[in-house]
Amino acid sequence: MAGHSHSANIARRKGAVDKKRGKVFSKISSLIIVAARVGGGDPDMNLRLRYSIEAARAANMPKDTIERAIKKGTGSKDGDWEELVYEGYAPGGSALMVSCLTDNRHRTAPDVKHLFDKHHGNLGAPGSVAFLFQHRATFVVESAGRSEDQITELALEVGADDVEYDGDLAVIYAAPTEFLPVKGALDKAGLKFRSAELAYVAPNRVAITDKEVAKRLLKLVEALEDLDDVQNVFANYDMPADWIEELSSGS
Repeated sequence: MAGHSHSANIARRKGAVDKKRGKVFSKISSLIIVAARVGGGDPDMNLRLRYSIEAARAANMPKDTIERAIKKGTGSKDGDWEELVYEGYAPGGSALMVSCLTDNRHRTAPDVKHLFDKHHGNLGAPGSVAFLFQHRATFVVESAGRSEDQITELALEVGADDVEYDGDLAVIYAAPTEFLPVKGALDKAGLKFRSAELAYVAPNRVAITDKEVAKRLLKLVEALEDLDDVQNVFANYDMPADWIEELSSGS
């Protein structure tokens, strides 16, 4: 089982949806637009689009918003979009993977570097921290009255291979190739999603034991997440869940 602070951090990040719903929807819409433009607007023929749509549904994006993004993608030829991943270290020595979608890497790279420098981090070269992470299908769901044993049993039955818990949330992991079948089965079982995504997950974590270091680390993560070009920030830190809640509450 993975460390508890990962689920707490996902809960923090996804709990911000209500506060920053417009920004979250804008980021997911960008994924849908690019996927539709590259591979067409039919999700049955475009696996990348299907992934993006399922992520949108898990974030409770309205159906008409999803459809508008698909139409915009199939009708637009403007811009040259790229998916980029920046790697680096945060205060306390924890590693970060910063997933971006951009139409101008010459804008995005300096913005990301500036935030690493400003918040006492260190932007690294490609490959500098990627070996510390695994690419995983990751689903954050509400327990909705189910026990941990019940959720674990269900998750394993539908093809997942790991589950962790944090309060009323469960984080279910599977191989990236199992994203669609596992999500479909969890949907069918009636679980309510906080998120569903392909994520970088660290099997081993760096313990953060200094609260001031934890504060600086979370400020860097939140600043990166606020960049329009940044889709997600993944980290390998381990700190008390109550620190995450306390230090993120004023952001």
